[in-house]
Amino acid sequence: MAIDIGRLESTLEQMSAEDAPGREFCEAIAELARTGRFAELRDVLPEIVYDELWERYRENPESFVARWKHLAQQMRQGFIHHARQRLTQLTRLQRRSARTDTPAWQEIQSALDEQQHDLLRAAFAMEQLELIEPAVLRATHLRECVVAAPCSEEADRYLDEATRCYFLGLFTACAVMCRSVLEEAVKQRLPEHLARLVRTRYRNAATLGNLLHEVNNNLQLTGIDADFPRVANKVNDAGRKAVHQGLLSEDEARECLQNARRALELLLRE
Repeated sequence: MAIDIGRLESTLEQMSAEDAPGREFCEAIAELARTGRFAELRDVLPEIVYDELWERYRENPESFVARWKHLAQQMRQGFIHHARQRLTQLTRLQRRSARTDTPAWQEIQSALDEQQHDLLRAAFAMEQLELIEPAVLRATHLRECVVAAPCSEEADRYLDEATRCYFLGLFTACAVMCRSVLEEAVKQRLPEHLARLVRTRYRNAATLGNLLHEVNNNLQLTGIDADFPRVANKVNDAGRKAVHQGLLSEDEARECLQNARRALELLLRE
């Protein structure tokens, strides 16, 4: 069965417009005001809020009704943008001054959404849908990593996380995790006496660079493929760049991940 991502996105946008937080609330206030039943709001609104709305309603009933209808419409039309904005506020630094001019409809929507979290739910859903096709394309660039010898569960989890970071476009994180994969795998592969020496020499804090140095100096002792250090050093270089020099591109992350997988295949031979 073919999965139409565009159709899923359209469906989500339609659902969001219909069920945008605050839309029914604003429409209900407008309708009660329009039909002369404003007093019914006294039982559902805090007293201070009711009194303020009542004053505004008495000043200009027609304008009051029109404004609340307009707010409801804005909530429907701006929901996806507001949801994305809500997610961005959690992932990036926010300037204090930038939060002072929030539109009224967004303030109402955010207040009503504190318990239901529909803004975040919609933002995550839309973001994940947009990630699917790029992730599929990136996955086609990889092949299975088949090894002969077992390694630790931790190394397998590192590889899983590194690969998923690549799929999801987290390229710098991918390279960092690739380095962690090889660090863990090399530690598991070292003969016990060499592992003890490494723990002592580097005070239980050996980096991948340290480990590759020791492996290169003890290739015959470890029994590790002679081509492993060359490939693993490429991973180490990419990981070091990711940590110290800046964000990596997609091509750099893909090359790093492919090298990490190749290094594991060389390392985990019988």
